[in-house]
Amino acid sequence: MKFFITLMFIFSFSLVQAQEIEPTYEVEGDKVKATYYFIDGSVHKQGFFKNKRLTGMWTEFDKKGNKVATGFYEDGKKTGIWLKWNKNKLRQVNYKNNLITSVNTWKEETSLAIN
Repeated sequence: MKFFITLMFIFSFSLVQAQEIEPTYEVEGDKVKATYYFIDGSVHKQGFFKNKRLTGMWTEFDKKGNKVATGFYEDGKKTGIWLKWNKNKLRQVNYKNNLITSVNTWKEETSLAIN
């Protein structure tokens, strides 16, 4: 009986693993565009590699296709402004050489001054 339960567990685990969607890679000039997927087939992350290092703009989505983060990599390190959306908040995280230099957060209620 234990053997049967163990066998069923291994079989069910292998089915779950088989359902994962492999990332896709496309050559674009001197870069490789990578797209990673959720199990349901929707796009999870998308960005570029150059010389096997993250480079350029990367974008992350939720399962509904809404953008939840975007930012830049340079030579595999986060750099510049990264924007992260979370429900009614927008967070701007500034990076330099993969280190956070500042963070600003705006909520839906925040007013903008316009000249």
